[in-house]
Order: sequence, then C-alpha cells, then structure tokens
Amino acid sequence: MAMMFRSEEMALCQMFIQPEAAYTSVSELGETGAVQFRDLNADVNAFQRKFVSEVRRCDEMERKLRYVEGEVKKDSVQIPECSVDDWPRAPNPREIIDLEARLEKTENEILELSQNAVNLKSNYLELTELKHVLERTQSFFFEQEVIVSTDAAKSNLIAEDPTAAQSRGRLGFVAGVIQREKMPGFERMLWRISRGNIFLRQVELEEPLEDPATGNEIFKTVFVAFFQGEQLKARIKKVCTGYHVSLYPCPSSGSERTDMVKGVCTRLEDLRMVLNQTQDHRAIVLASVAKELFSWRIMVKKMKAIYHTLNLFNMDVTKKCLIGECWVPVPDLPKVQKALSDGSAAVGSTIPSFLNVIDTNEAPPTYNRTNKFTRGFQNLIDAYGIASYREANPALYTIITFPFLFGIMFGDLGHGMIMALFGLWMVTGEKKLGAKKSTNEIWNIFFGGRYIILLMGLFSMYTGFVYNDIFSKSMNIFGSAWSINYNTSTVMTNKDLTLNPGSTDYDTEIYPIGLDPVWQLASNKIIFLNSYKMKLSIIFGVVHMIFGVCMSVVNHNFFKKRISIVLEFLPQIIFLVLLFAYMVFMMFMKWIAYTAKTDYQPRTPGCAPSVLIMFINMMLFKNSEPFHGCDEFMFEGQNELQRTFVFIALLCIPWMLLGKPFYLMFKRKNASPTPIPNNGDVHQAGDSNHTSSSPKPHDSHDDEPMAEIFIHQAIHTIEYVLSTVSHTASYLRLWALSLAHAQLSEVLWNMVLSMGLKQTSYKGAIMLYFVFGAWSLFTLAILVMMEGLSAFLHTLRLHWVEFMSKFYEGLGYGFQPFSFKLIIDSDDDLE
Repeated sequence: MAMMFRSEEMALCQMFIQPEAAYTSVSELGETGAVQFRDLNADVNAFQRKFVSEVRRCDEMERKLRYVEGEVKKDSVQIPECSVDDWPRAPNPREIIDLEARLEKTENEILELSQNAVNLKSNYLELTELKHVLERTQSFFFEQEVIVSTDAAKSNLIAEDPTAAQSRGRLGFVAGVIQREKMPGFERMLWRISRGNIFLRQVELEEPLEDPATGNEIFKTVFVAFFQGEQLKARIKKVCTGYHVSLYPCPSSGSERTDMVKGVCTRLEDLRMVLNQTQDHRAIVLASVAKELFSWRIMVKKMKAIYHTLNLFNMDVTKKCLIGECWVPVPDLPKVQKALSDGSAAVGSTIPSFLNVIDTNEAPPTYNRTNKFTRGFQNLIDAYGIASYREANPALYTIITFPFLFGIMFGDLGHGMIMALFGLWMVTGEKKLGAKKSTNEIWNIFFGGRYIILLMGLFSMYTGFVYNDIFSKSMNIFGSAWSINYNTSTVMTNKDLTLNPGSTDYDTEIYPIGLDPVWQLASNKIIFLNSYKMKLSIIFGVVHMIFGVCMSVVNHNFFKKRISIVLEFLPQIIFLVLLFAYMVFMMFMKWIAYTAKTDYQPRTPGCAPSVLIMFINMMLFKNSEPFHGCDEFMFEGQNELQRTFVFIALLCIPWMLLGKPFYLMFKRKNASPTPIPNNGDVHQAGDSNHTSSSPKPHDSHDDEPMAEIFIHQAIHTIEYVLSTVSHTASYLRLWALSLAHAQLSEVLWNMVLSMGLKQTSYKGAIMLYFVFGAWSLFTLAILVMMEGLSAFLHTLRLHWVEFMSKFYEGLGYGFQPFSFKLIIDSDDDLE
C-alpha cells in the first residue's frame, strides 16, 4: 500500500568493478533488474567505445541465429520455449567461444544442406520440365498443318508435314518451358523478329511446379517453335535468353522421344529418393537445433546487453578499474551489493567490487512497484504522465474510483456480467494466454487490462443492481413496495388518474435496495431517472474533486511546502466547499425535508424549490418570487448564509492569486546567504548513516523572477476558479452516458427481441431463434463493446482532468532498469 502511495526512494550510486569481474557482475545486475545505468561516455562515438568489438561479435551471432531460426520456421519445426525461471544465464567467456563455434558449425551445416537441396530440386525441376516437353510435344510432330509464309519476293510455300520437312533439313524447331505470365509477350516478340515466319505451338501445364530457391508454386507453359534458317534460330535463342526460357533437346523421331521419356522417368525416381533422404536428414538436423535455439537466443541477447551496458562505464586513470553510475531504489541497495559480490566471486577476483551512494540535486527517475493486478491501473496513470519523483501516486485510488465511475455510466446487470465474465476468463487463464505472445495489438491491450475489465464488469453489475436494470428490464426480487387504493377497473379505464404517493400507495417499508421495479411501468420513468442520475453525478463529482484537492496537502507536506497548505490548499478547498459542496448539501436537504404530499404546503414537493435555480440566484445575489404560499428558502437564515458563503468564496480568489507571490517576495527580502552544500560526499552503501538529498518538487518556480511567479500564480488561479465550474458540469457525463446506455438497451429490446417474443404460433419459435441471434450480436457489438469503450474513455478523462489536475504534476521520467527480462520481452514485441 505504501509503495503505491508514493514512488520508491532512489539513490544515485557509483560502483567500482575490476575489469576481470565486470562481465559477471553486470550479468548478476541484469538478473536482479534493480539498476538504471547512466552513460558516462556520452561524448564518445559508439564505434570508439571499449567493448564495441564484443558487441559486433554478438551482432554476428544474432545474424546466424536469425538465419537458423528462419530455416527452422520454413520447415514448420516447433521451437520449444521455457518459462522465465528456466532461462539460461549469460554465458561466461569460455562458454562464449564454444557457443560461437556451435553457431558457426550449425550455420555451415544448414547452409550446405540448403544448397544441396536447392541443387537437387533444380535438377528435379529440369528433369520434370524435360519430361513434360517430351510428352506434350508428341502431338505437335504428328499433326499435319499447312505452313503459309507470305514473302513479297518469293512464291508461296507448299503445305507439307513438319516431320518430313525437318528430315529434309528445311524446318528447324526449338522446344522449351516458359513461365505462364511471360508467354504473351514472348509470343509477340517472336512474331516481330520473324515477321510472322515462326510457327509456335504451346500447351499449359495444369499442375504447378516448385521453385527450388523459394519453394513457391510456379505455373509454366510448354512450347515448340518451328522456323526456317539458322539466322532465325539464333534470334529465337536470344529472345529465349531474355525471357529466361528453359530450352530442352527434343528428338524429332517418335521412337527416340519414347526412349528418352523412359530414361527421364528412371532418373526422376532416383532423384526423388535422394530428395526424400536429404529432406529427412535436414528434418533431423533442424529438430535437434530447434531444441537449443531458444536457449541460444536468450544467451546471445543477454551477452549483447551486458556489453552494451559495459560501454556505459568509464575507465579510471590507472586502467585497472571500471567506474559506473546508476540509479538504485534504496530498498534494493543490499541486493545490488550482493550481485556485485557474487560477480566478483564467480571469477575468483581478489579485489571486491564496492558501491557508493552519492548526493545529487538531479531529479531521480520515478519507480512505482507494481504487480500483475496493479500494473494495469498504473499504466492508466503513466499514460497521462509519469509522476514527479516521490509525489502522491493516484493509481492507488484509481483501483476503486475508476471502475466505480465506469459502472455508473455502464450500469446494467446483464451487460456488466458479460464484461465481468470476459475479464474473469482472461484472469483465470492468464498463464496460458500470456504464453502465446500474440502479435494482435488490440488483444494485447485487452489482456494487459484484464483486471480493469473484471472490476469494471463487477462494478457495472452492482450499479445495474441498484438501477434495477438487466437488459433494460427490472427484477422484482423483494416484491414491489407500491400498492394502489383503487379498484382495478378504475385504474385500467381512467388513463388520467393520478395516484397520491402520500396516502396509502406505499407500504410502511420502502424497497430494500435500489429502484422499485414498478418504475419500469411508470410513464414518468425517464423524468424520474433523469433527476435521480443527474443529482448522483453531481454528488459523486463534487466528492471526487474535493478528494483530489485534499490530496494536494499530502504533496505539500511531503515536499516541505507547508506554506502552500495555507496559501493554496485552504482557499481552494474553501472555494469548492462553500459553493459546490453546499449545492450537494441542498440536494440532500431537499430529499429529507420535503414529504410526499401533493397539496401546496411549506414542506411538500409542490413547494420544493429548484436547487439549480437556487444556486444561480445565490451566485447572482437575487431572489425568486414564491408561489401558492410556499417558502423561497428551505430553512430560516438561508439567504444570509448563502450571501456569506459567496462573499467568503470571492475572498478566496485574491487569497490564491496574491498570497504565495507576496510570501515569496517577503521571504527573499529577509533571506540571508546560505552556504552551498557539498554534493561530492561519498557514502558506503552499507552505511546506515548515509544521507540522501531531500525530495524537491519537480515544478518548483520559487527561484524564478517575481514577474514570472505572479504570472504563473495568476494562470493557476484563473484555471482553478474556472475549472471548478466546468469540472462540476463535466461530471454530468455520468448521467448522460448512463441514460443513453439504458435507452439504447431498451430500444434494442423493443425493436428487435420483442419481435420474436410477441409471436404466438410455432413460427415464432423459429423467428425467435434468428431474432435472438441478431439481438445478441447488437448487444455485444454496440452496447458492450462500443458503449463500453465510450464509458471507458469518459472515465479516463474524468480521472486525468477533473481529478488528477487538482494535485498531480506528472512531470517525471520513468525508471528503466537494466533487466534481462525487460530487454528480451521488448525485443520479442518488436519482432
């Protein structure tokens, strides 16, 4: 609880490590994840740092791992992963050499296997294409076609069989295979170079072939081009080269082609057997590699992170010691000291590493310890701005206020149950779902906020129970406390009959909790709910803002700015309480003081004044004329009390505007010179008497010129005075969204589901099946998801603007520890 109320106290430390123990010591610190290092070589080029060659070795090993992993995934081999607790530690220098050698051997072996497989597949593809050429061109050579060639200088050629022409040496031919999409362009090019004197026959292959290099499917076409003359043959081959055509020898004799097909089929069978054996061997190698691939990747990432961190260290003058600076949470100082000792002991260093705590005026990073439950709520706060160092953390109160305000807007027992069940499913299966590491960003957002969704659903169920609203219908659990003193016929026939709530219409005991279900049937249901939810919104809003203003006292007291309690907090809380908390008091006064009677008497609803009109008259110092003998005010002396409240509230404005600037002016005038503290003192981490710098507010303007102080104070005063009005009105979104959600739910019930429920025949059952599906779809898509997202965003705004602006600065920067787990998880997210 205390950790979430305020961020951890941080200490700036200086560590001294022997070079031989530096690697193991930083490795131990990476396992603890409690240190944020500072770069002491900011002015040194990245390529000139001490451990740049080691980083390059790690980059080369990562390249090899990516290649091996790509080959493993290409063959759909599963890579087993292990939990964080079973992750291997960073390898020591001797293990690094062995790991490098194993990666080199594995890469070369897989490269050789891949190259052999590509060569075999290329041969297999060539033989397959040759087989298709020999089989598909049989019909071309046995067809008798007339070859007509138009030559301006010569007479027409006689029609003859192409085989006979070939035997006489008059016609030549070229056979080959081309990609299907290139065939139209290839055909046009042949026609252009020969002026139409090439006879081209083609047939498409129905089954796709496999690309040896990529494994993708390719569709090809077999063709035969008949021509006359050696010059045309040379041109055809050049075109084939340009279109990457595979040309194959094809005998003109049918018997020779048949014998050649048999030989090709025999070679294909032998090659297929070799390919299967090669693939089996590759699968065995990749399966054995996949078992160690995850461990290798973890070790290389840890090793690279260690050398990157060592590049942040500085070498002392004697070149015998590495010096580093880091931010450490004060409770983790013993853990860090132990990590340094373990690192030195791992290599048998005779000189121990040690840690010093140094004083500084620099603003430390903000570190809020969280667990899997509180992390989601802390992320909501950090999305607005990282808390200034040691200021009060709103996440603690957001755990309750956020789902509660959401529930007010989303109050429906049925819809809340759907949301709660979804959150419960993610919470109960978080280990299994978290291990999948989905790349879907929307799913990751939902899963990260699973506890928020669960609480939002539970609070929505509670407020839906209070509203007595479940899918726009009411539940009669305790029995309605409303009864009528008229007979049924009178009530059913007289639509204008108004029943007196002050007589016997209500039993002696009211409905135990929430709204009476009879309101579901009332014609003035919306009017009543409007008034009810509107007043609730203002009440919860004013209480929420008062709590936010009171939280500023905690910050003023902690940062030793107690004068701000008098000069800022007191006028702010008085202004808010005397005006808006008084308005809330008037609402309760109106509910309690006026009884349920309809005749005009001083304490009846007919004489109950409007709280809004009364508040406006209070601010404008005017009165309203009473009617029917009613009293204008609720109690005696109310007018004088209200005028006093407004007068005091107006006095608070110059109090906020001028109090702090005049105090600082007086303080500077009477200030005496103070000695400059020595910030270079060094203290041992184990020394319980070490001193740390006192916390200072992140946005302290006390040292600025007086003119700027007056300007800043004027801006803050105007902003606060105006925001009290706008922020109070902003909480009316609780009422507006709740009303909109209830009305949408009722419209969906009446316009969709009731269509099936009203049917009386057997067709109604069939119709209800489809109508219920449509109703469920619209309920989930519109009322749960879209309305839920809208209510979530409005709740987020109420916390960021209306609540946190009263005390929260959010001007800090986050603590980013050197942690192997965080580094590896972030790398996996990027991948």
